[in-house]
Amino acid sequence: MATALKNLSDYSDQNITRIADKRFAIVVAEWNAQVTEALYNGALQTLLKEGARPENITRKNVPGSFELSLGAQWMASRNDIDAVICLGCVIQGDTRHFDFICQAVANGITEVGLKFNKPVIFGVLTPDTMEQALDRAGGKHGNKGDEAAITAIKMLGF
Repeated sequence: MATALKNLSDYSDQNITRIADKRFAIVVAEWNAQVTEALYNGALQTLLKEGARPENITRKNVPGSFELSLGAQWMASRNDIDAVICLGCVIQGDTRHFDFICQAVANGITEVGLKFNKPVIFGVLTPDTMEQALDRAGGKHGNKGDEAAITAIKMLGF
């Protein structure tokens, strides 16, 4: 993850596969929309910069991060989708709810990728504060959406 020395938007152009004919789904949680919209914009711009065609990028919204797994499964089950990018943000609160949601989302997204044998990318922030989230959604630590898009591209070239 990001540290003071790591910007999420920094990546090497080495090992980037050609993606003009690849089809992407981006599943975006509506909860913490200020953060998830920034993540989406980062992912979208990175895909376009690396050669994805706009008509090959499908966006679907889900209510919150917990629903990302099912949204990802619906998209991954489609034959016209090569990779799914899941974007969300769960901010630590005063209860254990955070732990349950984060664990469920991480496991769910992993299971979807394994079930459909295609890249399903975990682009979910799990910060302690909104400030930390914004720092990772286009702020001083770059944009986790960029990182998620690059991860999808690299996995397609595996």
